[in-house]
Amino acid sequence: QVQLVESGGGLVQAGGSLRLSCAASGRTFSTYSMGWFRQAPGKEREFVAGISWSGGNTYYTDSAKGRFTISRDNAKNMVYLQMNGLKPEDTAVYYCAADPLSTLPRTKAFNYDTWGQGTQVTVSS
Repeated sequence: QVQLVESGGGLVQAGGSLRLSCAASGRTFSTYSMGWFRQAPGKEREFVAGISWSGGNTYYTDSAKGRFTISRDNAKNMVYLQMNGLKPEDTAVYYCAADPLSTLPRTKAFNYDTWGQGTQVTVSS
């Protein structure tokens, strides 16, 4: 079992950038696929980006393609989400999550069994 702690959220103007970090504890982190999700007020939690255990495969939701980049450093037990060209509609609480059962990133939240506490991202227009 891993534990996850996100950081790096904040307030940024439209067009700006943020880099979210997710620190993982646990010896099996490098065997997990990882994902970033977000949840805006009054909306369901939605998939943003995912990465395989090796980092060799990544997947993005359409709204994130070309703007966001997910990466991981297994030696440091870290997962990152670089977000560029932020828009007001990106405002949400962002969560990282661990999927222990798939070698490839999956998009459904129910596939992930461990979640961080979330970090707030607010993009002003």
